[in-house]
Amino acid sequence: MKYHFKVHKEGKGYWAECMELRGCVTEADSMEELQRNMQEALNLYVEEPEDSKELASLPDASIHPARNIVEVVLDPQIAFAFMVRYYRIKYGLTQQQAAKKMGFDTIYSYQRLEGRHCNPSLKMITRIKRAFPDFSVDYAVSF
Repeated sequence: MKYHFKVHKEGKGYWAECMELRGCVTEADSMEELQRNMQEALNLYVEEPEDSKELASLPDASIHPARNIVEVVLDPQIAFAFMVRYYRIKYGLTQQQAAKKMGFDTIYSYQRLEGRHCNPSLKMITRIKRAFPDFSVDYAVSF
C-alpha cells in the first residue's frame, strides 16, 4: 500500500501531509528524518484501535509522485491487517461473524488477523479469500 505525501519546505525544516488521509501530518528538520516520520505517521494513522468502526481511506491510484509528492509504503503487516478489517466492515460483519464465516472455533483466531503482527499462511489467506472473494493481497505487498 503506497500513500502519497505532499512535502513542504518551511524555513530550515520540512513538513508533510498525506493526501489521502486527512490529519496525517508530520514534520522534521531534514528530508531523511521527514521520510522516517512520514512512515511512522502513516503506520500509526492506519493502525486504528480495534474497536473503531472508522476506516482509513485506501490509497488514491490517480495520484502520482512528483517534485513535492512522495510515495510512502505502509508496513506490509499493518496493510494486511487493515485490509482484513476493511473487508469485514465492507461486508457488514462483526469479528464474531467473520470468525464463524472463516470456520474459526474462537474469535481470538480471527482477531489475530486484524492485529499488527499478523503473518498469515497460505492456508489462512485461502480462508480469507473464501470469506471475502474480492479480497486482494496486492495492497499488502508493495514493491
